[in-house]
Amino acid sequence: MSWLSRTAARLVGATAAASLVLAAASPASAQSAIRDTEIESIIQEWSDPVFVAMGLEPSEIEILLINESDLNAFATRGRIMGLNTGLILRTRNANELLGVIAHEAGHIKNRHTLRDGAQQAGMQPLLMTMALGALAIAAGAPDAGAVLLGNSQYFGTLSALRYMTHQEGEADNTGARALERAGESGRGLLTFFENFRSQEVFSDARRYPYFRSHPLSSDRIENLRRLVAEQPHYNHQDSPERIAQHALILAKIHAFMDAPNTTLRAYPETDTSLPARYARAIAWYRDGQTDRALNAVDVLLSEQPENPYFWELKGQILFEEGRPAEAIGAHQRSVELKPDAPLLRINLAHAMIETQDQAQIALAVDQLKRAVALESDNTMGWRLLSQAYASQGKEGEARLASAEMYFAMGAEQQATQFALRARDMLTPGSSDWTRAMDIVFASGATQDDVDDLDRRNSRNRPVVVPASS
Repeated sequence: MSWLSRTAARLVGATAAASLVLAAASPASAQSAIRDTEIESIIQEWSDPVFVAMGLEPSEIEILLINESDLNAFATRGRIMGLNTGLILRTRNANELLGVIAHEAGHIKNRHTLRDGAQQAGMQPLLMTMALGALAIAAGAPDAGAVLLGNSQYFGTLSALRYMTHQEGEADNTGARALERAGESGRGLLTFFENFRSQEVFSDARRYPYFRSHPLSSDRIENLRRLVAEQPHYNHQDSPERIAQHALILAKIHAFMDAPNTTLRAYPETDTSLPARYARAIAWYRDGQTDRALNAVDVLLSEQPENPYFWELKGQILFEEGRPAEAIGAHQRSVELKPDAPLLRINLAHAMIETQDQAQIALAVDQLKRAVALESDNTMGWRLLSQAYASQGKEGEARLASAEMYFAMGAEQQATQFALRARDMLTPGSSDWTRAMDIVFASGATQDDVDDLDRRNSRNRPVVVPASS
């Protein structure tokens, strides 16, 4: 599992155990975006046909997993959807989770998203990675976190969300019809809301955040019931594969979010299901029982040797134990099995860099370049690429990678500063030099500004007087 994000990975980081990551965040004051390739892939597999049926382009929808126990979800500008882990864990089946996703997509389709400026209200997020990713703490860039929090379009939104009742009804209808067109039942959307119907009698302070921003009413539920009950796919059931995927999602979230002892109580050794064994392996890893965790993962791999996420887990356990050279083989296998996953390549590159072997660092550069080609806004990828280039003595390329990192974060001033430094170290007219200038101009600078800066720098350079013979 790699909790490393397009958004959460927009901070840079040093590796640490999950327990340290969790300790960094105060639930009362912080939110965090997390990322897991396996969970994302499952949710994408379920959701993409629904998005298509709704007339949305799946590649344009970004679903964020939010590390927060409160039941909540949101849709905001930029076609971004957030799902709290607390909401996911309270869904009783895959169809309920898909129903919530369809509803939030309905808000996106109907443009019920926040207006400019609203994103500054509400949360003060802490963006971080979890467990198998690297900690998103600004290592070597102390202001990166503050810059990101000040510029992120993804957060500061939840307390500002106050949808009107008619908008909720529109999102219900849009979501339910898209589910039907995709061959899915709308029953889960209905049962999810019915399960929390009592929320409507609570005071605003006692309601889950989701139902403060998405008010329920008897009329709304009854209208939704009439709509979904008459659809041909109303009685469609989740497949055994989807049931298993939903159980795995819940087990994995519990294993990484709950204390290890809590996980081990919830998934005792008498439970021999795959999700339970997976959860126990993660819990033992997080509890420092490395050998036990590795043995458990090896059993899983003996059953599913082509599972990239089991290899990823094994690699990260070894990495976290300070054995990066041993971790490389497992991470390499995960990349071979899922080459289109940038986070897996970043895990591999990170292990390679930590060996401090120049041959491995050269291979890490290649992996990181592939990763950022797949996700150009992945700041962890850019941060590690800068580190790798610096280790090779390529200072111009290192500064350009730092500029890319800040550019992805929306930190224009820092991006421009690093791009200008990179420009002076790169071959004029080269592709890297051109990219550095692109970043400078993207910040709003003009050629006159650059020429003026060059003139000022030239005047400030000390005059070297040749020594007399």
